[in-house]
Amino acid sequence: MVKICKYKQVEAYLRHAIEQRLFNSHEKLPSIRELALALSVSKNTVIRAYQVLEDQGSVYAQPRSGYCVSPPPSSLEISEQTPRQVDLLSMSKDILANPIKHYEMSAGSAHPNIDSSAIRSLYAHIGRHSRKQTHIPSHYQLPPGNNQLVKQLAKLSQESGIFAQSRDIAITHGAQQAISLAFRALTQVGDIVAVESPCYFGTLLLIESLGLRVVEIPSHTITGIDLDALVDALQRWPIKALLLTPNFTNPTGALMPLLHRKMLLEKTSSLPIIEDDVFGYLGFNDPIPSLKSLDNHDRVIYINSLSKTLDSRLRIGWIIAGQYMEKIDKILLSENMGSLNLIQSAVAEFLSSGQYKTHLAKMRRLYQYRQQTFTTMLNQAFNGQQGLQGQYHLCHPEGSFLNWLTLPSHIDTYELYQQCLPKKISFLPGHLFATQHQFTHCIRFSVANLNDEKKWQPSLNLLAQMITAQLK
Repeated sequence: MVKICKYKQVEAYLRHAIEQRLFNSHEKLPSIRELALALSVSKNTVIRAYQVLEDQGSVYAQPRSGYCVSPPPSSLEISEQTPRQVDLLSMSKDILANPIKHYEMSAGSAHPNIDSSAIRSLYAHIGRHSRKQTHIPSHYQLPPGNNQLVKQLAKLSQESGIFAQSRDIAITHGAQQAISLAFRALTQVGDIVAVESPCYFGTLLLIESLGLRVVEIPSHTITGIDLDALVDALQRWPIKALLLTPNFTNPTGALMPLLHRKMLLEKTSSLPIIEDDVFGYLGFNDPIPSLKSLDNHDRVIYINSLSKTLDSRLRIGWIIAGQYMEKIDKILLSENMGSLNLIQSAVAEFLSSGQYKTHLAKMRRLYQYRQQTFTTMLNQAFNGQQGLQGQYHLCHPEGSFLNWLTLPSHIDTYELYQQCLPKKISFLPGHLFATQHQFTHCIRFSVANLNDEKKWQPSLNLLAQMITAQLK
């Protein structure tokens, strides 16, 4: 009798977590060992609970990988994805307009850590090039950009498995402009495009400004975009382009496995794909080949930037667009007659010095340590609140410095955000990462600047108290 009681408790615990959307469809659930330790029960008890849920269709077993959440039998997540106009501008302006100030816990912005010798060296290069400007005749830096910088970016791309020549690359004003150029080369006003959901709010704002409609495809917090949902959307709607981030999606940090990447290219036929790889160099493990390197039909437009690996203020991105490059060059030339001569020449010299690779290795180690530290601190704060135990799910990205927290569905994280600002606690509410209010119970954190644990821990403790108050 006691045994039955225990496995039913585990079953109820898992069912509640699934119903509260702490785990998405196809997302991996805690291992048998983890759950047995967390709930102080035997492994056989956990196995029994999983077997019951599997029989009921709530979970399914993955060979040698554990259990995952089953999608709704009605495919509700897929059928609800319809083309929509985007309207996030007012909330985004409200959040981004907050004055820059000292936070006790600065986890809102997705700017990289710049406290390193390489960054100081970079700005020394910029200073020297600045002083040279008075000795150089004034001129426009025409597209595709500074020759030396283009060569360095081509070399970086080739080292990542993308065999692009200098003529295949154009330098842009950050990745945002590159994505805009790609959409404009592929679409017209009123067209439908597809993105992962949750999706970076800057992308949603860009789609709004271009007059496009968007279909938001559900994305798993571990493996990325739901391929079945994508195929269903492609059959339903005349989607003109797909934008996704296979390496460490913003905001969840999802990493698309190699098999999924190959399946994606197979299932999307001739659909143009825009690959945003701004976090690709920040993986903690061996890299996975990019979609561009796997593409045999020249339909993937590859985009990257130095904003997440060096400094956001550089505003240097690049685009490799293959068959679409000529059209993009024309747009760049007509709208961007002159780019940042000073920054481009200085960054070219910095990249050629060899310091960039050393800097990347250091940042990968730093961000991995800070991800682990943040996870420990948040778990300590949240598990210290009796009402929060088992009521939240924190992602564990294998790269980048972003993290995604899922809370019970009735929690309003925008309300939390407003309550936290006077307490000098900064994060981004999930409201910003979708158009249909799907993630109003989620929070995106950045751990790039977690440099004072003595300030972050009390802030996380206070956040946990505020969430517990909302739960009550």
